[in-house]
Amino acid sequence: MQPLRPENRASPDLVPALGPGLYIVATPIGNLGDLSPRAAAVLAGVALIAAEDSRVTAKLLHHIGVRVPMLAYHDHSDDKVRQGLIARALREPVALVSDAGTPLISDPGYKLVRDARAAGVNLVTIPGPCAAVAALTLSGLPTDRFLFAGFLPAKAGARATAIAELAGIRATLVLYESGPRLAASLAALAQGLGDRPAAIGRELTKRFEESVAGSLSELAARYAEAAPRGEIVITIAPPGESHPADAATLDSALQAALAGGSVKTAVAAVSAALKLPRAQVYARALVLKAENGAC
Repeated sequence: MQPLRPENRASPDLVPALGPGLYIVATPIGNLGDLSPRAAAVLAGVALIAAEDSRVTAKLLHHIGVRVPMLAYHDHSDDKVRQGLIARALREPVALVSDAGTPLISDPGYKLVRDARAAGVNLVTIPGPCAAVAALTLSGLPTDRFLFAGFLPAKAGARATAIAELAGIRATLVLYESGPRLAASLAALAQGLGDRPAAIGRELTKRFEESVAGSLSELAARYAEAAPRGEIVITIAPPGESHPADAATLDSALQAALAGGSVKTAVAAVSAALKLPRAQVYARALVLKAENGAC
């Protein structure tokens, strides 16, 4: 890896002198060329970098030609480390970075930001790469509404429960996964969500970037043959349009709702649950009330 030429190195002149605060800096998810000039300048101008893995961040700093003290901040960091970073950020500029992408996305950074906000620390975000959003843009799936759900649990029972909680969400789902667990997770998703359209984003922005689309079962079979390497994002289409409820289903739901409440309350609940026009449900509710001898 070649360092940047002198004219392209990070320069504090690209941003004003940094005041005290916590600077949340997005870093590349693979291709180091994706680091923004502003992010490079901020990293060059802070007094300390809180890094998920200092070895990974050291490579990035070498690439932009700067040296800045680092302190490890990760899942196993205790409250004492967090409070120490907050104390530093109250008197000098401190950057927060993850190994790749935007901090706080599936990492413990939110605890630091939460406590820093409570302590009155100046918070600044330097946006940039995010694997979840990058994979979503490649997937060809709806982007107007999506849910990032992080990693599924490793154990089968907990994983099935988590998938069941996602089943009714009418949005594209975005998940992170590891190579060895990918096929099993895809099979569990197909079972729990139905065989929806999906896509796999792997090694995004890197030399062997891959974006593969298919149904969940097709993708599970593809990756069952050999576990892929690299960072992986799963995107899954929203549930398909449900079929309109038939007359028997509507009557059953209305009778149950009318037994415990007013017509107005019953109509509101049933029309929402069955996704039927309120006028249609109201008209049927009046018929059922009349048939039962009440107006």
